[in-house]
Amino acid sequence: MGKESLQKKGKGSAFSRRTPPGATPGTLAVDPESPRPVIRVMAYGPQDMVESEVKDIETLPDYLARWPVTWVDVDGLGDLKTIQEIGRIFSLHPLALEDVLNVHQRPKVEPYGQQHFIVAREVTYEGHLATEQISLFLGKNFLLTFQERPGDCLDPIRERIRKSSGRHRTLGPDYLAYSVLDAIIDNYFPVLEAYGEKLENLENDVVARPGTTAISRIHEVKRDLLVVRRAVWPFREAVNALFRDPSPLVTEETRLYLRDCYDHTIQIIDLLETYREIASGLVDVYLSSISNRMNEVMKVLTIIATIFMPLSFLAGLYGMNFNTQVSPWNMPELSQPFGYPMILLLMASIVVLMLFYFRRKGFLGQRDAAGGKTEKESP
Repeated sequence: MGKESLQKKGKGSAFSRRTPPGATPGTLAVDPESPRPVIRVMAYGPQDMVESEVKDIETLPDYLARWPVTWVDVDGLGDLKTIQEIGRIFSLHPLALEDVLNVHQRPKVEPYGQQHFIVAREVTYEGHLATEQISLFLGKNFLLTFQERPGDCLDPIRERIRKSSGRHRTLGPDYLAYSVLDAIIDNYFPVLEAYGEKLENLENDVVARPGTTAISRIHEVKRDLLVVRRAVWPFREAVNALFRDPSPLVTEETRLYLRDCYDHTIQIIDLLETYREIASGLVDVYLSSISNRMNEVMKVLTIIATIFMPLSFLAGLYGMNFNTQVSPWNMPELSQPFGYPMILLLMASIVVLMLFYFRRKGFLGQRDAAGGKTEKESP
């Protein structure tokens, strides 16, 4: 899917508003990098349906007049004239159209006369996190959706409409709007599962191999989870407003499904908060692992320095070169024929005794509380 990659931007909080400050409310400005719109229509009733790609926008009123439910899906926001013509045909408010083109909106539900304007955010994970705004206009006999780019998670809905399976062909556009929102929300679960596996691998790496890149990978996961949190928290409130506030556009039967949709957002938030806590805890685990490794290195160096202390003392003592001819007390060992091997044997004995002592004290391997060997020391 061609989605807007947060990784390419470098920051999950990247924001660029195209309308200048102080511009007239309702001013429309398209992204020059956005693809040109591709308009697809699915119009259906209980007995039949049609599906086509629209080349002439002026044919859209015919679908609205002939069919009980018309779904117009616009993929791409790169043509201002096309967006304005669609707004004229469906009587869309200029403020709502402005929010459609400024694709950094938080999820929300806004009533505009006989229409509901709904903003949702779809997230995907294909090696990196990507997010996209999907704007919906719910009317009496139509659902109009705007997407930034082609490619979405709505193909199962289209397939059910084609096969006349489920409730789509017998219910109105409010149920279709619910299905779109439910598909977008359900798409959060595989994304969070991917981050769950990523956190599990990170935890193993941090404990076993806390390398220099581990902390940057942890912060990358924390940043991505924050982006998902900013998308799903207002999404929950938007779904809650749809099933809680009375509206002639949403039937009581659809409200029951919206309540289930709201429950899914609660599950996502709970799972998301758990992963954010795990990611924050991994920073502490990383710092502890680095500290433990440093302590191990310092322990080894301390043991080596401690072993060489008596050896250095002996080497320095016998390196003073006293004259044994002046006094028999001036290191008589210097005149012994086996003095050199004897002092080497003494040094080796000191090393062995110190290593044995360190071993007994647990400096070279921990011992359990009962005084037995640990699993590391067992043969």
